[in-house]
Amino acid sequence: MVDKTLDLICLGRAGVDFYAQQVGSRLEDVASFAKYIGGSSTNIACCSSRMGLKTALITRVGDEHMGQFIREQLQREGVDTRNVITDPERLTALVVLGIKDSDTFPLIFYRENCADMAISVDDINPTFIASGKALLITGTHLSTEHILNTSKKALRVARDASVKTVLDIDYRPVLWGLTSKGDGETRFVANDSVTDHLQSVLPEFDLVVGTEEEIHIAGGSTDTLQALKNIRDICDAVLVLKRGPYGASVYDGAIPDSLDDGVTVKGVTVEVLNVLGAGDAFISGFLRGWLNDEGYEQALRYANACGALVVSRHGCTPAMPTAPELDYYLKHTDEISRPDQDVELAYLHRVTTWPRQWEQLYVHAFDHRSQLETMANEAGVSSDRVIDLKQLLYTATLNVLKQRNLAGSGGILCDDRFGQEVLNAATGSELWIGRPVELPSSCPLEFEGTASIGTRLKSWPTEQVVKCLVFYSASDEPVLRQAQEDRIVELYQSCCESGHPFLLEIIPPASESLSRGESVYRSIQRFFELQVRPDWWKIPCVEAEWAKKIGVLINETTPYCSGIVVLGLDAPSAELAKGFEAFRGVPKVKGFAVGRTIFGTPAKEWLNGKLTDAALIAQVEENYDEIIDLWQSAVQ
Repeated sequence: MVDKTLDLICLGRAGVDFYAQQVGSRLEDVASFAKYIGGSSTNIACCSSRMGLKTALITRVGDEHMGQFIREQLQREGVDTRNVITDPERLTALVVLGIKDSDTFPLIFYRENCADMAISVDDINPTFIASGKALLITGTHLSTEHILNTSKKALRVARDASVKTVLDIDYRPVLWGLTSKGDGETRFVANDSVTDHLQSVLPEFDLVVGTEEEIHIAGGSTDTLQALKNIRDICDAVLVLKRGPYGASVYDGAIPDSLDDGVTVKGVTVEVLNVLGAGDAFISGFLRGWLNDEGYEQALRYANACGALVVSRHGCTPAMPTAPELDYYLKHTDEISRPDQDVELAYLHRVTTWPRQWEQLYVHAFDHRSQLETMANEAGVSSDRVIDLKQLLYTATLNVLKQRNLAGSGGILCDDRFGQEVLNAATGSELWIGRPVELPSSCPLEFEGTASIGTRLKSWPTEQVVKCLVFYSASDEPVLRQAQEDRIVELYQSCCESGHPFLLEIIPPASESLSRGESVYRSIQRFFELQVRPDWWKIPCVEAEWAKKIGVLINETTPYCSGIVVLGLDAPSAELAKGFEAFRGVPKVKGFAVGRTIFGTPAKEWLNGKLTDAALIAQVEENYDEIIDLWQSAVQ
């Protein structure tokens, strides 16, 4: 008996979606596209994982960048990729999609001899399939003789192992060769051959899910009730009918004389932006309830709500809800008429879909610009030397992380003015990467560069954390405080739009009358009042009493916050060690982000020609190593 370590195994399409970013445009007029993973089976595997199910995907991808993108993104979504096979002969499938209006969604499938249609019987691992509670196959993977044989083998293996079998009909006429190649939008073309094809395998399924049009093609009739009865004549499966604005119904056993006499749950009324992917979200929500034995009505509630959330969003896989946001939506459905405009839903979606959480974080912060320019000027050298310096600091950082086996816990803060080459090298690695946006020393806060902050962020890799330092106190005089708050709100909203994590660093002004800890605490309270909820906080060393209060405030107000890092402010090591101790046991504290204490003295000597490159690296390594030891001794 094989242990059921997986809830759901999906077999089928895996591709890359290029989604038009200009809503309302013809595809001919679209200027830019967003890149997401896609394909019905991939969408379902990811959404089901977000629902809390342990999922896996059986598919093939090309031996190229798009195939690797799919594999890596599946892993970020928590999907088991052991049976995502790299095909050396074929390219990954691509889809180009647009959103013209609420009824028009042009799309073009680029799937000629694509990798996922080459899944073979040799790819079907009986032990792997037996480890799942359910196997799901989508209709496209019944559409050719080769892929049908592969799917049939998977079904035989599943049934022999008492694995539940699920069919999402997912009828795309273009993928059955029934429309012109460019017509991916058409959802229904009656065809006896396709009906016969589907009916030859329907008896192998325990659950069949489809829209009315999909039930029509499977049942061989455009009368929905008759089509259901035709399916029931050859198949004992539980049938789930998606009925659009009427909700959905389940038919277990004999088909009644009225569609409404099945187990029916009315749908959620929302304004439609994009129907693509809604069906995949629907079945994922249904499977959450079905596989957890929560009953048909609850499964349908999950399913309808999942579909409603996705039709109000851009994209397929990235639009899929997580269990926390779905549960929140179900609890507040009557109050949320526009899910796409609900602040809390948007926040929950943002913070519960982060691909990675950091348990500990040792950040070498060398995003300094004005301080290093001053050092260079005092040394009588060109500021271009700062570019070389940052590459050496990066090398030293990597050396320590490698020596201490901390690759998954290391990070850097680096700017793009002097450190663009470092940022380029670090991006795509295991490092946490923060990148500043503030104009150094500005108060009131200004952003560096001439472009708007939203425009700047569009060119940044999405894994980079947007870091902003603000000299701020909630007790600042009103005009100054308002100016600073407006900039932070603008930046936070830009990060929400661009998808970048946001780190807010608060430094109380020297004139502050409150203790540093109380000042930071009140500032954080104020930003929460403004609905600014950073993903990361960077705070100075404060009194132990206030460190705990700050941790509790952040944890209780934003439980999905990624964490707090403690900064150094050029303090000596001994002073830092004492400051670190205040954060022992404080919720959300993940580590430190220290800069000049690590690199300050050796950088000055190097710029003055008193240290070689190797000597600089050695001293920075020693200092970074010491700070890590101090943190671990003080906090862990």
